[in-house]
Amino acid sequence: MPKKVDRLQRRTLIADALMRVAAEQGLEAVSLRHVAAEAGVSAGMVQHYFRTKDEMMTFAMDVVRERNQERVTAAITGLGDRPAPRDLLHTLISTLLPLSEDTRADAKVAMAFLAYTAVRPAASAALRDETAQMVDFIAGLLPVPGKEVEARGLLALMEGLGVYLLGGQYTAGEARAALDAQLDRIFGKP
Repeated sequence: MPKKVDRLQRRTLIADALMRVAAEQGLEAVSLRHVAAEAGVSAGMVQHYFRTKDEMMTFAMDVVRERNQERVTAAITGLGDRPAPRDLLHTLISTLLPLSEDTRADAKVAMAFLAYTAVRPAASAALRDETAQMVDFIAGLLPVPGKEVEARGLLALMEGLGVYLLGGQYTAGEARAALDAQLDRIFGKP
């Protein structure tokens, strides 16, 4: 009787290997061969589950997105039933920043994926939709005029802080202080 294979589990194994390669060696090192070696499987198996590098990259980014969503959901749930908008935003952004080893690895992949989508418009479509949803969500929490512009600014701040954290230019404390200063400007000091 043939062995039953969990397709999602195999694809996730390969995506995890892709993320390790991208986080350790950069996106340019991601190839079917390198990912297969990192996953401990054959290149043929990788090609069986992902026909192209684009498919593999998109799936890996989906895995990062799911992990981030799980982290955010858990963190926000910890705030209780009706968190204040400032607390909700602080928790959301802090959870997405690369402040731990787990989030650093995922953030490296996310940053590599952003660069990857800059030259692949088809791959960036989902990212545009996700960004628009995030802007709308954040704007709905803000108590100031020009909510959409402020929301975009907070997203840009989050991305910029992430880049500086990954590059070692900012410490976790400096990133948190910058975030708090921006939220104080919008909401007033707590």
